[in-house]
Amino acid sequence: MKVAIMGYGVVGSGVAELLNKNRANIIKKSTQPGLDLKYILEVKDFPGDPNEGLIIKDFETILNDSEVGIVVETMGGMSPAYEYTLACLKAGKSVVTSNKEVVAAKGYELLKVADQMNVSYLFEASVGGGIPIIRPINQCLAANEIKEIAGILNGTTNFILTRMINDAMSFDDALKLAQEKGYAEKDPTADVEGHDACRKICILSSLSFGRHVYPEQVYTEGITKIDLADVEYARTWGGAIKLIGRAKKLDDGRITAMVSPALVEGHSQLAGVEGVFNAILVRGDATGDVVFYGRGAGKMPTASAVVADVIDIAGQCNSKKLIAWEDGGDDYVADYKLTQTAAYIRCQTQNMVAALKEVESLFGQTQPLTRQDALEGEFAFITGLMAEKDLVGLMERLTSAEVLSFIRITDY
Repeated sequence: MKVAIMGYGVVGSGVAELLNKNRANIIKKSTQPGLDLKYILEVKDFPGDPNEGLIIKDFETILNDSEVGIVVETMGGMSPAYEYTLACLKAGKSVVTSNKEVVAAKGYELLKVADQMNVSYLFEASVGGGIPIIRPINQCLAANEIKEIAGILNGTTNFILTRMINDAMSFDDALKLAQEKGYAEKDPTADVEGHDACRKICILSSLSFGRHVYPEQVYTEGITKIDLADVEYARTWGGAIKLIGRAKKLDDGRITAMVSPALVEGHSQLAGVEGVFNAILVRGDATGDVVFYGRGAGKMPTASAVVADVIDIAGQCNSKKLIAWEDGGDDYVADYKLTQTAAYIRCQTQNMVAALKEVESLFGQTQPLTRQDALEGEFAFITGLMAEKDLVGLMERLTSAEVLSFIRITDY
């Protein structure tokens, strides 16, 4: 059985490096003596690269080679990665991917085709980089009914927030530093607007709850509106602001899912996750809370997860590795505004006495917050627990102050 890689960027080159460097150990674990890298599909040339002789330009070469039993897709993006993956599966080749965009949008379809063709479609590296999470949910926690899953799923945004928290850096300065260090892309939209975390919570939700969740069903909010004032108020409250992707199973069989900034209490395991590290909390009915922690991205951690899937498939070449879920539907994900939440609200007013009186009248009992160097007319408070739609309605009725920030509070 031979291996082909589609895409020779950061992750793809890491996969090739691991397959070559650790070949003897990989063959031993996979029990496949002929498990060698045969092709690398890439539009660019890599003169002088150790794998230069394996690089091809024509996808059909991989598709039509019966020796290639496992195809690694590390191209990124939707197209042509989706089309190539579908074609490989239909040709009876197992596929391993790190491509969260394809899995989040097309996972149900591709898993169904893999099942029909008696091959495997594995994607451990699509969530959490080198953190084992897909396999533990699918196997180690299989006896549990998972009630909820939540986590810090994007290292770029966590790095930015960490610099804002620890160094009082502005969002813009922290983003620039992340780009200089290679943690953020030149166009950081997918990270800072929450789209990357959204795709990951879709995959985790689909796996945990058994029905496909599509990115367009998940309310997604990034960190671009977080201000240093919010960071300071969170500190005086006793916690920290994190970008959290989360999904919860409801009693009626539906789920709620969202990605947004959230205040996390200081004693939470998520509050202390700093820099580019990720942490994923799984709440099971038997295990309670289990947290998976580690580097959520990077060349070799992600490549490690990809190669682990390759070994898994090769080690069971006469049977498929089964991951499956049902299709979702328009009514599967409930309106997030029905979710019960407490919230942090920061306001600006020209009449503090009137504003505080109106807040008390509308919101009832609240927890006022303070910070050093607060601007004149600025105040912040923590609300009680209520449906988000009711919170939004109360904020809309507030006439004596302008709402500057609204951040949900978690119980993780």
